[in-house]
Amino acid sequence: MKRSVMSLVFLLPGFFLLCLFCGTALSASPLAKTQKKSQGPMVIKSKTLEADDKKKQVTFEGDVEAKRDDFTVLCQKLVVFYEKAEEKKENETVSASIDKIIATGAVKIIRAEGGVATGEKAVFYQRDEKLVLTGKPVVKQGEDFVEGDVITLFLKEDRSIVESDKDKKVRAVIFPKQEKEKKP
Repeated sequence: MKRSVMSLVFLLPGFFLLCLFCGTALSASPLAKTQKKSQGPMVIKSKTLEADDKKKQVTFEGDVEAKRDDFTVLCQKLVVFYEKAEEKKENETVSASIDKIIATGAVKIIRAEGGVATGEKAVFYQRDEKLVLTGKPVVKQGEDFVEGDVITLFLKEDRSIVESDKDKKVRAVIFPKQEKEKKP
């Protein structure tokens, strides 16, 4: 048990990478505004937390809320898969890096400055910096939105792909932007 808890202690700072998944994901959408903000601490709340060092995963389950100043992720289950670096000597810190993060069950990613992504499942692949939303995914910014069967956000490339199954079509609704009137 002590080893699993210690792994969790070393893993959670790496979990801070979730901010890349959430913050950048919506900004990669053509509908979102890009704005850089300072990154505060990540606070994760759930009904249960299980760290399994043999499986190299940490599972948060039950009304999960991962929150930082600039975004919030809500879901029913969040599983962080990690890879351990080679074993270190007794006095050295054991390091771990995020492999992927899977959020399931009514996933909702909310940015503080606006923008919401929803779906039944969101998978973030750390190496590729790719986020895949499935289960009736929708990305919204203001009144504008895009929906399909799969929304893939390539974070490094600042591009996204929206796909639909078989004979269905993707749908994007974009409202014209009106300039605010200047007051005399």
